Amino acid sequence: MLSTGEAAPEPAEGTEEGREIPANAVTEEGFRMGVILDPLNTVLIFFVPLTATMIFIYASGYMGTGHYWTLVLEGEDHHDADQHDEDHDVEAHHDDHGHHTVVDDAGRTIAHTDATKWKARFMGIISLFAGGMLLLTMADNLLLLFMGWEIMGLCSYLLIGFWNDRIYPNEPGRITPPFAGIKAFMTTRAADVVMLIGIAWLYSVTGTLSYREILYNEEVLHALEAMAFPANPLLAPLGLSIGGAIALLLFTGTVGKSAQFPLHTWLPDAMEGPTPVSAMIHAATMVSAGIYLLLRFFPLISLGWGHGVEGFPLQMQIIAGVGAFTALFAATIAIAQNDIKKVLAYSTISQLGFMVAAVGIGAYIAAAFHLMTHAVFKALLFMGSGSVIHAVEHGAEHAEHHGHHLPIDFDPQDMRNMGGLLTRLPITAWTFIIGGAALSGFPFITAGFWSKDEILLDAWHEAPIVFWVLAIAAFLTAFYTARQIAMTFLGEPRTVAAEEAGPTGFRMEFPLIVLAVGAVLLGYIGVHPEMPVFGPIFSPDPEGSPFKLFVGKTLLESPELLALEAPSVITSIIVALGGLAVGLLVYGLRPLQSPDSTDPLKRLLGPVHTLLANKYYMDELYDAVFVRPAQAIAVFIFLVLDRGIIDNLIHSIARFTEWVGFRNKDFDTEIINGFGDRFARSVAQTGQQLKYSQTGRIQQYLVVVATGVILLFGVFLYTIFLR
Repeated sequence: MLSTGEAAPEPAEGTEEGREIPANAVTEEGFRMGVILDPLNTVLIFFVPLTATMIFIYASGYMGTGHYWTLVLEGEDHHDADQHDEDHDVEAHHDDHGHHTVVDDAGRTIAHTDATKWKARFMGIISLFAGGMLLLTMADNLLLLFMGWEIMGLCSYLLIGFWNDRIYPNEPGRITPPFAGIKAFMTTRAADVVMLIGIAWLYSVTGTLSYREILYNEEVLHALEAMAFPANPLLAPLGLSIGGAIALLLFTGTVGKSAQFPLHTWLPDAMEGPTPVSAMIHAATMVSAGIYLLLRFFPLISLGWGHGVEGFPLQMQIIAGVGAFTALFAATIAIAQNDIKKVLAYSTISQLGFMVAAVGIGAYIAAAFHLMTHAVFKALLFMGSGSVIHAVEHGAEHAEHHGHHLPIDFDPQDMRNMGGLLTRLPITAWTFIIGGAALSGFPFITAGFWSKDEILLDAWHEAPIVFWVLAIAAFLTAFYTARQIAMTFLGEPRTVAAEEAGPTGFRMEFPLIVLAVGAVLLGYIGVHPEMPVFGPIFSPDPEGSPFKLFVGKTLLESPELLALEAPSVITSIIVALGGLAVGLLVYGLRPLQSPDSTDPLKRLLGPVHTLLANKYYMDELYDAVFVRPAQAIAVFIFLVLDRGIIDNLIHSIARFTEWVGFRNKDFDTEIINGFGDRFARSVAQTGQQLKYSQTGRIQQYLVVVATGVILLFGVFLYTIFLR
């Protein structure tokens, strides 16, 4: 068992043979929040701001200023293009909402949006996104981590659905950005609910959520390992401890946030957001958070492993199985995708599967190393793809401007519409190729090789089945990367939009250069000491590479340095070079001639290719199993409960209240108003009668006064004599 932090006191037996948390194990009184700085989050504090800064610079060029515009043909959206209207001669018609329409010199209608307002909103949300990741990274307790976790969940929803008015009338099956944002939010929230149950359970058992009180405390860890489930014939054979069960609940949060099977479907649809958002989600922040959670709670996950114990505990077996399956599953889907960003999306899912599997087999250092290198080269690839899309969109608009009419369903993200961009976008192309080489694990000169090789080496020693599954996934990774590079940059342009594409500017190309350097050099801090030639140069300490020696200090017991095995290294090299070679042979030597050319892989695989292109129909399955039943239940509740019962009850109350009101009106009119009116009439009539006594003659008034005085005097005398 491994744990984080400084050495803790020797574990106590506790009560009931160590099955309860010792009373003095948790020393904190009250709940305190703070920050933590150790080798693990120091790594994240390095690469998260680095990649985020590059993404911010890139976004300032990508989002631009001025007006973005969308060409509309025959009343339908032609395609969305983030371009500036200074490229066109237009007659503008403005409204009061930052939108206006123009008619260009060819008589086409173009809808414009004020980019300045969009850009301010975008930069604000994406800054909060990065802040949420840093909060999660620096938190010293699970509650504060969860706050950062949920901040990123909110920001991902806002950013994925950023183009909230974008629709695809010519692609009825394509998800729109608002619905993609909702899908991401709901999928990850489902996992977060389970994760929150794990947090609550951990707190109820330990009385704290502090890393120091749980992960740094051997007494607590031993007690969590010793706690077994209550007697249950189904759970007893599994040998799962309370600590292992909590670890699996927390792992569910990773399954959602890091898009592992079966909660992976939201991540490809997240491509509907702006490209800088894709780079943030896939590299610097969101999906990295799930892996960080596993690394941070590795002492809890690894309960029952090590110290001479054969095999892995159940929770680690499940984690390794999910990760390895996801790595291969997503890689098979990626080989059949034509959207340049969708290929990278499934690549991200696959690479995250590598990291999850690494944690599941105890390869703590390898997982952390690949997390760092992957963040750099995947940010590079996503921003490179955005640069390509931006250039093709620009080319499409120039082509339209000069009289070339593209198909109504032209997609600037479809690699079949590209080709020949190596000479037109040289900086973007070469940096993308470097990032692709790193993703493929091109041997010895890319960071991806060193980090992926470490995972395969650990799998070779600890779990041969995982090794071969990941090796096949690595081969497919190299293949679809070569396919992507060939279809995008090699050969001749297959559309006039690709012919008209041009460089995207310094602000979008500078971050690519910086990250390309990192994609090459960053791997040398993790070279195995026994690696011929490179080991003595970059890792002179026989105890491990600089990265291992540094990050290993996070653990009380630094992981053992496994011997370098030639079969593992040779396999890693073969699958990388083999996949690249096959991909270039199939798509590079005989590139597609037009967007309508049949994909060679489709000719080879036939119906299997259709299955892969449709992502194993997982979205359709979830739609049939979850979405449609939920909608049917919602409609039933609406018609029967809401409209049939609640609305009818409310309407009945309203009608009764109305009847009471009318009766009250009758009472008010007939009784209250009638009495008041009759009394007023009586007073008026009395006044009419009394007015005749007012003659205006003084003599009559004197007679009345005298009569009154006499009467009063008589009453006075009568009273006196009566006594």
